[in-house]
Amino acid sequence: MRNTINLLFLTCAVIVSCTRHQPADAIFFNGTIYTVDNQNPVVEAVAVKNGRIVSAGKLPMVKEMAGTSTQMIDLKGYTMTPGFIESHGHFLGMGMNNLELDLLSTTSYEEIIQMVKEAAHRARPGEWITGRGWHQSKWDSIPKPAFRGFPIHEKLSEVSPDNPVYLRHASGHAGLANARAMSIAGVNQLSVEKLQHEVNGGEIIKDEYGNPTGVFTENAEKLISDKIPLPDEEKNYKAFLSAVNSCHANGITSFVDAGVDARDIDLYRKAIANGDLKVRLYVMLSGDEADLLKEWYAKGPEIDTVNFMFTIRSIKLYADGALGSRGAWLLHEYSDRPGWYGNIVTPMDTILSISNEGLKNGFQVCTHAIGDRANREVLDNYEKAFAKHPEATDPRFRIEHAQHIDPDDLGRFAQLKVIAAMQAIHMSSDRPWAIDRLGDERIKEGAYMWQSLLNSGAVIVNGTDVPVEPIDPIACFYASVTRKTLKGVPEGGYESEERMTRDQALRSYTLDGAYGTFEENVKGSIKVGKLADFTVFSQDIMKVDESKLLDTEVMMTVLGGKEVFKNNNY
Repeated sequence: MRNTINLLFLTCAVIVSCTRHQPADAIFFNGTIYTVDNQNPVVEAVAVKNGRIVSAGKLPMVKEMAGTSTQMIDLKGYTMTPGFIESHGHFLGMGMNNLELDLLSTTSYEEIIQMVKEAAHRARPGEWITGRGWHQSKWDSIPKPAFRGFPIHEKLSEVSPDNPVYLRHASGHAGLANARAMSIAGVNQLSVEKLQHEVNGGEIIKDEYGNPTGVFTENAEKLISDKIPLPDEEKNYKAFLSAVNSCHANGITSFVDAGVDARDIDLYRKAIANGDLKVRLYVMLSGDEADLLKEWYAKGPEIDTVNFMFTIRSIKLYADGALGSRGAWLLHEYSDRPGWYGNIVTPMDTILSISNEGLKNGFQVCTHAIGDRANREVLDNYEKAFAKHPEATDPRFRIEHAQHIDPDDLGRFAQLKVIAAMQAIHMSSDRPWAIDRLGDERIKEGAYMWQSLLNSGAVIVNGTDVPVEPIDPIACFYASVTRKTLKGVPEGGYESEERMTRDQALRSYTLDGAYGTFEENVKGSIKVGKLADFTVFSQDIMKVDESKLLDTEVMMTVLGGKEVFKNNNY
């Protein structure tokens, strides 16, 4: 790996040397430009040639690279940063969410019922109606009837008696099915106990009389989802193109896709052949597909060291579920469900085995862990794997989310050099109700511990987990630096001592995001020789008053020196 990095440096040096005597393709000027380069933190202008940065500094110096063909791009006083990196999301899931029922902004069960009713009127007989984004803890009120705070399917079944409906929870770790969908899956009062015994790491939620409520969590979701026909190639490609456009409109130039299968990879290769891949993709292989992993172990990682557009070198695992569905695996019982500790989604010996195989075959392992028990178990197994493979000197294993960590484990991220892939927006969305799950003490000592992790020397990479949350990086940046909800409460923020500084938040979305994918030497900062990926904002996000921060818009997105998005107000 070090030889590869040295070769990249030499390549960049040659590119810069060759282009210094040629006119730049474009020069960006007349704005505040934050570089995330400690040696040169703010510059007046940036010159680009052949997709690379060839000069960054004072305007007179940079303008020396201008020629008759150079495009002079006036930033009009706006603020430019390195291109933002979405360090944990689901690319096709984001695109598909744009094509199905988008429930992220719903505020009541009744609103969802109305959306499904309208969809049922439009649907063909027997056609599945699917959507994602509901979250019962974010509604204005708990619907009646309800069980454990979750809705019950009856109203859903009434408005769509003939069309099966499955609506995934915002977290992706639960779903709500109507009666028709459960009938297709063979779920009823007589079968539910048998099916529950067959489910490993999930729950079919039943009411006090033993009737299925329609809510399925974690691995139990497969009882329904396995019955839903896969989208055809045309719909998948539409979802892909929609996801690309969403990235561009939100200033995202690189995207870490957290879990793909062979079908997804084939689609991405088609997009590359068609010239439609216009976001840098770093892909995690789905860890629950044994044949897929075996295939990739045999051939090794695919690392794009030429265009840096498509890399496959990591594996995605799930240790537990989500806090919202009470699937996060805890050391102590849930405050609002005595005797319940959450779900183990993947056996720990499997996580250890795949960690060992990853180290042997050059793959980074990235494990979803939200509860404190899950984080501890994953760290334990990573540590065992590292001890067994001391030859793997820079594995950069990650824990995805790291949402709730026991205080005794906080320092282990830095000690083991495990990256914390955290999504600050989850704190903003979840903190008001998460205290019901964990209680006051656990929330304050172990939840969303950004500053404690950073002070210990750990690396945090930021993102949104789209489509769990909208991909909007401004909302996530706001949450990072204020610890408030998007409504601006509470005053001073939740556990304000854990908020990030603006420098830390910017770095988590740029240079540290690049580090999380082994690419810090080619992107993540505005520095000579690096890729010319930029995000241009309407306001100075490093200085504007926090009360106005959410008013910031993405004005332009630049990938490899070329504009891929421009706001109509630019």
